[in-house]
Amino acid sequence: MKILHTADWHIGKKLHKHDLFADFDLFIDWLCKIIQEEKIELLLISGDVFDLANPSSDARKQYYQALIKLQKLNCKIIATGGNHDSPAMLDAPKEILRELDITIIGGLPEKLEETIIPIFNAEQKAELVIAAIPFLRGADLRSANEGITYEDRIEAIRNGIQHTFKKAAEICQHQFPEVPAIAMGHLFAAGIETSESERDIQIGNQAAFNASQFGDFFKYVALGHIHKPQRVSAEIPVFYSGSPIPLSFSERKDDKRILILDTATSWEPKSVTVPHFRKLLKISGDLNDIEFKLKTVEDHDHLDYLIEVDLIEEQYDAQKIYALDTLVNGFKKPGYEIVKQRAQFKNKLKGTAELYTESQQLEDLKPTDVFSELVTAHDYDEATKNEIWSAFNEILEEIHQSENPAE
Repeated sequence: MKILHTADWHIGKKLHKHDLFADFDLFIDWLCKIIQEEKIELLLISGDVFDLANPSSDARKQYYQALIKLQKLNCKIIATGGNHDSPAMLDAPKEILRELDITIIGGLPEKLEETIIPIFNAEQKAELVIAAIPFLRGADLRSANEGITYEDRIEAIRNGIQHTFKKAAEICQHQFPEVPAIAMGHLFAAGIETSESERDIQIGNQAAFNASQFGDFFKYVALGHIHKPQRVSAEIPVFYSGSPIPLSFSERKDDKRILILDTATSWEPKSVTVPHFRKLLKISGDLNDIEFKLKTVEDHDHLDYLIEVDLIEEQYDAQKIYALDTLVNGFKKPGYEIVKQRAQFKNKLKGTAELYTESQQLEDLKPTDVFSELVTAHDYDEATKNEIWSAFNEILEEIHQSENPAE
Protein backbone atom coordinates (compact mmCIF):
# COMPACT_ATOMS: atom_id res chain seq x y z
CA MET A 1 0.00 0.00 0.00
CA LYS A 2 1.24 3.50 -0.82
CA ILE A 3 0.67 6.14 1.85
CA LEU A 4 1.23 9.89 1.80
CA HIS A 5 1.92 11.70 5.08
CA THR A 6 1.35 15.45 5.42
CA ALA A 7 0.36 17.79 8.25
CA ASP A 8 0.06 21.39 9.45
CA TRP A 9 -1.92 22.82 6.55
CA HIS A 10 -2.98 25.83 8.64
CA ILE A 11 -5.73 26.84 6.24
CA GLY A 12 -6.61 30.51 6.78
CA LYS A 13 -3.10 31.45 7.92
CA LYS A 14 -2.13 35.11 7.53
CA LEU A 15 1.51 36.12 7.36
CA HIS A 16 1.72 39.68 8.68
CA LYS A 17 -1.92 40.23 7.58
CA HIS A 18 -1.23 38.75 4.12
CA ASP A 19 -3.41 35.68 3.53
CA LEU A 20 -1.93 32.50 2.05
CA PHE A 21 -5.05 31.16 0.30
CA ALA A 22 -3.38 31.17 -3.14
CA ASP A 23 -0.37 29.27 -1.75
CA PHE A 24 -2.58 26.54 -0.34
CA ASP A 25 -4.60 26.19 -3.55
CA LEU A 26 -1.39 25.66 -5.52
CA PHE A 27 -0.21 23.10 -2.97
CA ILE A 28 -3.46 21.11 -3.24
CA ASP A 29 -3.26 21.12 -7.05
CA TRP A 30 0.33 19.85 -6.83
CA LEU A 31 -0.64 17.28 -4.18
CA CYS A 32 -3.39 15.89 -6.43
CA LYS A 33 -0.83 15.34 -9.20
CA ILE A 34 1.53 13.57 -6.81
CA ILE A 35 -1.27 11.29 -5.56
CA GLN A 36 -2.12 10.35 -9.15
CA GLU A 37 1.49 9.87 -10.28
CA GLU A 38 2.50 7.85 -7.21
CA LYS A 39 -0.80 5.92 -7.10
CA ILE A 40 -1.34 6.86 -3.45
CA GLU A 41 -4.05 4.82 -1.74
CA LEU A 42 -4.10 6.48 1.69
CA LEU A 43 -3.61 10.13 2.66
CA LEU A 44 -2.77 10.96 6.30
CA ILE A 45 -3.14 14.56 7.56
CA SER A 46 -1.67 14.78 11.06
CA GLY A 47 -3.32 17.81 12.62
CA ASP A 48 -3.58 21.60 12.37
CA VAL A 49 -5.86 21.51 9.37
CA PHE A 50 -6.84 25.10 10.18
CA ASP A 51 -4.82 27.97 11.62
CA LEU A 52 -7.60 29.12 13.94
CA ALA A 53 -10.09 27.23 16.09
CA ASN A 54 -12.86 29.35 14.58
CA PRO A 55 -11.78 29.62 10.93
CA SER A 56 -13.29 32.15 8.56
CA SER A 57 -15.95 31.15 6.04
CA ASP A 58 -13.31 31.47 3.30
CA ALA A 59 -11.01 29.06 5.16
CA ARG A 60 -13.81 26.52 5.62
CA LYS A 61 -14.76 26.80 1.96
CA GLN A 62 -11.15 26.17 0.93
CA TYR A 63 -10.99 23.14 3.23
CA TYR A 64 -14.07 21.50 1.70
CA GLN A 65 -12.95 22.35 -1.83
CA ALA A 66 -9.61 20.65 -1.11
CA LEU A 67 -11.34 17.54 0.23
CA ILE A 68 -13.56 17.36 -2.86
CA LYS A 69 -10.52 17.52 -5.17
CA LEU A 70 -8.70 14.84 -3.18
CA GLN A 71 -11.73 12.56 -2.80
CA LYS A 72 -12.08 12.28 -6.57
CA LEU A 73 -8.69 10.52 -6.74
CA ASN A 74 -9.93 7.24 -5.24
CA CYS A 75 -7.68 7.78 -2.23
CA LYS A 76 -8.85 7.21 1.35
CA ILE A 77 -8.30 10.24 3.59
CA ILE A 78 -7.72 10.27 7.35
CA ALA A 79 -7.29 13.61 9.14
CA THR A 80 -6.80 14.37 12.82
CA GLY A 81 -7.18 17.60 14.77
CA GLY A 82 -4.22 19.63 16.00
CA ASN A 83 -3.75 22.18 18.76
CA HIS A 84 -4.93 24.96 16.41
CA ASP A 85 -8.10 23.10 15.48
CA SER A 86 -11.49 23.04 17.19
CA PRO A 87 -12.41 19.37 17.73
CA ALA A 88 -16.12 20.19 17.57
CA MET A 89 -15.74 22.13 14.32
CA LEU A 90 -13.76 19.36 12.63
CA ASP A 91 -16.02 16.60 13.93
CA ALA A 92 -19.31 18.27 12.97
CA PRO A 93 -19.50 16.96 9.35
CA LYS A 94 -17.72 13.64 9.99
CA GLU A 95 -20.80 11.50 9.29
CA ILE A 96 -21.23 13.05 5.85
CA LEU A 97 -17.51 12.87 5.11
CA ARG A 98 -17.40 9.22 6.14
CA GLU A 99 -19.74 8.45 3.23
CA LEU A 100 -17.04 9.91 0.97
CA ASP A 101 -14.39 7.63 2.55
CA ILE A 102 -12.96 10.55 4.53
CA THR A 103 -12.39 9.95 8.25
CA ILE A 104 -11.99 12.94 10.57
CA ILE A 105 -10.95 12.60 14.23
CA GLY A 106 -11.12 16.18 15.55
CA GLY A 107 -10.65 15.43 19.24
CA LEU A 108 -10.02 12.36 21.39
CA PRO A 109 -13.30 10.41 21.55
CA GLU A 110 -14.58 8.90 24.79
CA LYS A 111 -13.81 5.44 23.45
CA LEU A 112 -10.26 5.14 22.16
CA GLU A 113 -11.44 2.31 19.89
CA GLU A 114 -13.02 4.96 17.65
CA THR A 115 -9.55 6.17 16.67
CA ILE A 116 -8.60 2.72 15.34
CA ILE A 117 -9.28 2.63 11.59
CA PRO A 118 -8.71 -0.55 9.53
CA ILE A 119 -7.77 -0.19 5.87
CA PHE A 120 -9.20 -2.97 3.71
CA ASN A 121 -7.88 -4.28 0.40
CA ALA A 122 -9.90 -5.36 -2.64
CA GLU A 123 -10.68 -8.70 -0.95
CA GLN A 124 -12.10 -6.81 2.07
CA LYS A 125 -9.29 -8.06 4.23
CA ALA A 126 -7.62 -5.68 6.70
CA GLU A 127 -4.26 -4.83 5.16
CA LEU A 128 -3.29 -2.02 7.53
CA VAL A 129 -4.66 -0.39 10.68
CA ILE A 130 -4.30 3.30 11.62
CA ALA A 131 -4.35 4.63 15.18
CA ALA A 132 -5.52 8.18 14.35
CA ILE A 133 -4.64 10.00 17.58
CA PRO A 134 -5.44 13.74 17.48
CA PHE A 135 -3.81 16.46 19.59
CA LEU A 136 -4.14 15.40 23.23
CA ARG A 137 -5.26 18.21 25.49
CA GLY A 138 -4.67 18.34 29.24
CA ALA A 139 -8.26 17.34 29.95
CA ASP A 140 -7.77 14.21 27.84
CA LEU A 141 -4.74 13.11 29.82
CA ARG A 142 -5.26 13.81 33.51
CA SER A 143 -8.02 14.28 36.04
CA ALA A 144 -8.49 17.49 38.01
CA ASN A 145 -7.06 15.87 41.15
CA GLU A 146 -3.99 14.48 39.45
CA GLY A 147 -0.79 16.43 40.05
CA ILE A 148 -0.45 19.15 42.65
CA THR A 149 2.75 20.89 41.54
CA TYR A 150 3.61 22.20 38.11
CA GLU A 151 6.15 19.39 37.64
CA ASP A 152 3.51 16.82 38.61
CA ARG A 153 1.10 18.18 36.00
CA ILE A 154 3.76 18.09 33.28
CA GLU A 155 4.68 14.52 34.18
CA ALA A 156 0.99 13.55 34.18
CA ILE A 157 0.69 14.93 30.62
CA ARG A 158 3.73 12.95 29.43
CA ASN A 159 2.46 9.78 31.08
CA GLY A 160 -0.98 10.37 29.61
CA ILE A 161 0.44 10.62 26.07
CA GLN A 162 2.43 7.42 26.57
CA HIS A 163 -0.59 5.61 27.99
CA THR A 164 -2.82 6.70 25.10
CA PHE A 165 -0.45 5.39 22.43
CA LYS A 166 0.23 2.21 24.41
CA LYS A 167 -3.48 1.50 24.79
CA ALA A 168 -4.05 2.23 21.08
CA ALA A 169 -1.33 -0.32 20.25
CA GLU A 170 -3.03 -2.91 22.47
CA ILE A 171 -6.40 -2.35 20.75
CA CYS A 172 -4.77 -2.76 17.34
CA GLN A 173 -3.11 -6.00 18.45
CA HIS A 174 -6.33 -7.37 19.91
CA GLN A 175 -8.73 -6.41 17.12
CA PHE A 176 -6.37 -6.88 14.16
CA PRO A 177 -3.66 -9.40 15.12
CA GLU A 178 -0.82 -9.78 12.65
CA VAL A 179 -1.91 -6.62 10.79
CA PRO A 180 0.74 -3.87 10.61
CA ALA A 181 -0.21 -0.61 12.31
CA ILE A 182 0.64 3.07 11.85
CA ALA A 183 0.04 5.76 14.48
CA MET A 184 -0.80 9.39 13.82
CA GLY A 185 0.00 12.05 16.41
CA HIS A 186 0.16 15.80 16.91
CA LEU A 187 2.63 16.65 19.65
CA PHE A 188 6.01 18.09 20.58
CA ALA A 189 8.73 15.45 20.61
CA ALA A 190 11.94 16.09 22.52
CA GLY A 191 15.09 17.01 20.61
CA ILE A 192 13.57 18.46 17.42
CA GLU A 193 14.04 21.79 15.62
CA THR A 194 11.23 24.33 15.69
CA SER A 195 10.40 27.63 13.98
CA GLU A 196 8.82 30.81 15.33
CA SER A 197 5.40 29.94 13.87
CA GLU A 198 4.70 26.98 16.18
CA ARG A 199 2.79 27.39 19.41
CA ASP A 200 4.31 25.16 22.07
CA ILE A 201 2.34 22.09 22.95
CA GLN A 202 0.68 21.90 26.35
CA ILE A 203 2.50 24.04 28.94
CA GLY A 204 5.55 25.06 26.94
CA ASN A 205 8.47 22.96 25.79
CA GLN A 206 8.75 21.23 29.16
CA ALA A 207 5.88 18.98 28.10
CA ALA A 208 8.01 17.59 25.27
CA PHE A 209 7.38 13.87 24.79
CA ASN A 210 10.26 11.44 24.45
CA ALA A 211 9.68 9.54 21.20
CA SER A 212 11.18 6.36 22.66
CA GLN A 213 7.92 6.12 24.66
CA PHE A 214 6.04 5.24 21.46
CA GLY A 215 7.43 1.75 21.99
CA ASP A 216 8.19 -0.72 19.18
CA PHE A 217 4.74 -1.88 18.05
CA PHE A 218 3.86 0.66 15.38
CA LYS A 219 5.60 0.34 12.02
CA TYR A 220 5.58 4.10 11.48
CA VAL A 221 4.46 7.21 13.42
CA ALA A 222 3.15 10.10 11.30
CA LEU A 223 3.54 13.27 13.35
CA GLY A 224 2.35 16.84 12.99
CA HIS A 225 2.89 20.08 14.99
CA ILE A 226 6.50 20.87 14.06
CA HIS A 227 6.77 22.73 10.76
CA LYS A 228 10.30 21.68 9.81
CA PRO A 229 10.35 18.17 8.27
CA GLN A 230 12.58 15.85 10.28
CA ARG A 231 13.08 12.42 11.74
CA VAL A 232 12.76 11.84 15.47
CA SER A 233 15.15 9.49 17.27
CA ALA A 234 13.20 6.37 18.25
CA GLU A 235 13.24 2.57 17.87
CA ILE A 236 10.79 2.84 14.97
CA PRO A 237 10.45 5.32 12.07
CA VAL A 238 8.95 8.50 13.59
CA PHE A 239 8.69 11.50 11.26
CA TYR A 240 7.34 15.02 11.11
CA SER A 241 6.26 15.79 7.56
CA GLY A 242 6.38 19.51 8.34
CA SER A 243 4.08 22.17 6.93
CA PRO A 244 3.72 22.17 3.12
CA ILE A 245 4.15 25.96 2.80
CA PRO A 246 6.26 28.44 4.83
CA LEU A 247 4.21 29.88 7.68
CA SER A 248 6.77 32.36 9.01
CA PHE A 249 9.92 34.10 7.79
CA SER A 250 11.96 31.74 9.99
CA GLU A 251 10.82 28.94 7.62
CA ARG A 252 11.84 30.78 4.43
CA LYS A 253 14.88 28.55 3.86
CA ASP A 254 13.22 25.25 4.81
CA ASP A 255 12.72 22.58 2.15
CA LYS A 256 9.01 21.84 2.50
CA ARG A 257 8.15 18.17 1.97
CA ILE A 258 5.57 15.43 1.97
CA LEU A 259 6.47 11.84 2.87
CA ILE A 260 5.51 8.72 0.92
CA LEU A 261 5.61 5.14 2.22
CA ASP A 262 5.38 2.00 0.15
CA THR A 263 4.57 -0.74 2.65
CA ALA A 264 5.41 -3.43 0.08
CA THR A 265 9.08 -2.45 0.23
CA SER A 266 9.85 -0.48 3.40
CA TRP A 267 8.51 1.49 6.36
CA GLU A 268 11.10 4.18 5.71
CA PRO A 269 9.43 7.07 3.86
CA LYS A 270 10.52 8.72 0.64
CA SER A 271 10.78 12.49 0.92
CA VAL A 272 9.29 14.58 -1.91
CA THR A 273 10.04 18.31 -2.06
CA VAL A 274 7.08 20.68 -2.32
CA PRO A 275 7.68 23.41 -4.94
CA HIS A 276 8.19 26.99 -3.78
CA PHE A 277 5.01 28.76 -4.83
CA ARG A 278 6.15 32.02 -3.28
CA LYS A 279 9.41 33.22 -1.74
CA LEU A 280 9.80 34.97 1.60
CA LEU A 281 12.69 37.42 1.57
CA LYS A 282 14.44 39.07 4.49
CA ILE A 283 16.34 42.21 3.53
CA SER A 284 18.60 43.66 6.21
CA GLY A 285 21.42 46.19 6.53
CA ASP A 286 21.80 49.93 6.86
CA LEU A 287 19.63 52.34 4.92
CA ASN A 288 21.88 52.32 1.84
CA ASP A 289 22.03 48.51 1.80
CA ILE A 290 18.26 48.19 1.98
CA GLU A 291 17.68 50.79 -0.71
CA PHE A 292 20.12 49.04 -3.06
CA LYS A 293 18.66 45.57 -2.42
CA LEU A 294 15.09 46.77 -3.00
CA LYS A 295 16.10 48.43 -6.27
CA THR A 296 17.82 45.28 -7.58
CA VAL A 297 15.17 42.61 -6.90
CA GLU A 298 14.59 40.50 -10.00
CA ASP A 299 11.39 40.06 -11.99
CA HIS A 300 9.51 36.76 -11.55
CA ASP A 301 6.21 35.17 -12.53
CA HIS A 302 5.25 33.47 -9.24
CA LEU A 303 2.95 34.64 -6.45
CA ASP A 304 4.03 37.96 -4.95
CA TYR A 305 7.24 37.55 -2.96
CA LEU A 306 6.79 38.83 0.61
CA ILE A 307 9.56 40.93 2.12
CA GLU A 308 10.56 41.60 5.72
CA VAL A 309 12.83 44.66 6.02
CA ASP A 310 15.24 44.94 8.96
CA LEU A 311 17.12 48.24 9.29
CA ILE A 312 20.35 47.87 11.30
CA GLU A 313 22.28 51.05 12.17
CA GLU A 314 25.00 51.90 14.66
CA GLN A 315 23.52 55.07 16.17
CA TYR A 316 19.91 55.88 16.89
CA ASP A 317 18.60 58.43 14.41
CA ALA A 318 14.93 59.35 14.10
CA GLN A 319 15.57 60.65 10.60
CA LYS A 320 16.63 57.20 9.46
CA ILE A 321 13.39 55.71 10.79
CA TYR A 322 11.49 58.34 8.80
CA ALA A 323 13.65 57.60 5.73
CA LEU A 324 12.91 53.89 6.09
CA ASP A 325 9.16 54.61 6.23
CA THR A 326 9.46 56.73 3.09
CA LEU A 327 11.46 54.04 1.30
CA VAL A 328 9.01 51.27 2.23
CA ASN A 329 5.92 53.31 1.36
CA GLY A 330 7.42 54.26 -2.00
CA PHE A 331 8.37 50.68 -2.95
CA LYS A 332 6.11 49.65 -5.85
CA LYS A 333 7.97 46.79 -7.57
CA PRO A 334 5.45 44.43 -9.30
CA GLY A 335 5.58 40.92 -7.84
CA TYR A 336 6.82 42.06 -4.43
CA GLU A 337 5.18 43.25 -1.22
CA ILE A 338 6.83 44.49 1.96
CA VAL A 339 4.78 43.07 4.83
CA LYS A 340 6.94 43.99 7.82
CA GLN A 341 9.62 46.51 8.72
CA ARG A 342 11.59 47.25 11.83
CA ALA A 343 14.63 49.29 12.90
CA GLN A 344 17.45 48.17 15.20
CA PHE A 345 20.25 50.32 16.59
CA LYS A 346 23.39 48.71 17.95
CA ASN A 347 24.13 51.61 20.31
CA LYS A 348 20.72 51.82 21.90
CA LEU A 349 19.47 55.27 22.82
CA LYS A 350 19.04 55.72 26.54
CA GLY A 351 15.54 56.04 27.86
CA THR A 352 14.42 59.48 28.93
CA ALA A 353 14.80 58.68 32.63
CA GLU A 354 18.40 57.52 32.05
CA LEU A 355 19.47 60.88 30.63
CA TYR A 356 19.42 62.50 34.08
CA THR A 357 21.16 61.92 37.35
CA GLU A 358 19.33 60.27 40.21
CA SER A 359 18.94 63.66 41.93
CA GLN A 360 16.90 65.00 39.02
CA GLN A 361 13.21 64.17 38.78
CA LEU A 362 11.46 64.30 35.38
CA GLU A 363 8.40 65.96 36.85
CA ASP A 364 10.60 68.86 37.97
CA LEU A 365 11.94 69.50 34.45
CA LYS A 366 10.48 71.61 31.69
CA PRO A 367 9.57 69.98 28.35
CA THR A 368 12.27 72.01 26.60
CA ASP A 369 14.89 70.66 29.02
CA VAL A 370 13.92 67.06 28.33
CA PHE A 371 13.79 67.61 24.57
CA SER A 372 17.15 69.36 24.62
CA GLU A 373 18.77 66.32 26.23
CA LEU A 374 17.21 64.03 23.61
CA VAL A 375 18.38 66.20 20.70
CA THR A 376 21.87 66.42 22.16
CA ALA A 377 22.06 62.61 22.19
CA HIS A 378 21.90 62.68 18.35
CA ASP A 379 24.64 63.65 15.96
CA TYR A 380 22.61 66.20 13.98
CA ASP A 381 24.08 69.05 11.92
CA GLU A 382 23.04 72.61 12.79
CA ALA A 383 20.49 72.94 10.00
CA THR A 384 18.73 69.75 11.05
CA LYS A 385 18.76 70.78 14.71
CA ASN A 386 17.12 74.10 13.81
CA GLU A 387 14.37 72.31 11.84
CA ILE A 388 13.73 69.90 14.72
CA TRP A 389 13.56 72.72 17.30
CA SER A 390 11.25 74.71 15.05
CA ALA A 391 8.86 71.74 14.74
CA PHE A 392 9.05 71.09 18.50
CA ASN A 393 8.27 74.71 19.40
CA GLU A 394 5.33 74.69 17.00
CA ILE A 395 3.88 71.52 18.60
CA LEU A 396 4.52 72.90 22.10
CA GLU A 397 2.68 76.11 21.23
CA GLU A 398 -0.32 74.16 19.88
CA ILE A 399 -0.47 72.12 23.10
CA HIS A 400 -0.23 75.27 25.21
CA GLN A 401 -3.10 76.91 23.30
CA SER A 402 -5.32 73.82 23.55
CA GLU A 403 -4.78 73.63 27.32
CA ASN A 404 -5.35 77.37 27.81
CA PRO A 405 -7.96 78.41 25.21
CA ALA A 406 -8.85 81.66 26.99
CA GLU A 407 -5.33 83.08 26.82
